[in-house]
Amino acid sequence: MAQDSGIARQSTWMTIDPSLAAEQFCYLTTTGRVTGNPHEIEIWFGVADGRLYMLAGAREKSDWVANLIKQPNVSIRIAGRTFDAVARVVDAETPEDAMARKLLVEKYRSPRDDLSGWGQTALPVAFDLSA
Repeated sequence: MAQDSGIARQSTWMTIDPSLAAEQFCYLTTTGRVTGNPHEIEIWFGVADGRLYMLAGAREKSDWVANLIKQPNVSIRIAGRTFDAVARVVDAETPEDAMARKLLVEKYRSPRDDLSGWGQTALPVAFDLSA
């Protein structure tokens, strides 16, 4: 379910259809920081206030995070729809940081794995969809 993050959006960004929030995976394409080639991964995501969030378990050591730090313009495919987006690492210990962690843990936890460790240590990344 989409949530309201309480984080202000700039008017130049578009809002994602909340129905896409129920999808289990999205496909993130970054530009390789060394090769410049596109790199696509399948990854969990959450939606709050029209913005997408993902968590990187390996933090900045994740290739996709290192790629988007160098080139924040990415594309995201959800249920056959592709969006251009601008990525940014969420500032630590902010309301947005806490919201992003809670959003993804609540979406993906299960009786077998509550994901609390991942939710506490992973790096939150936000994606604003380009209009």
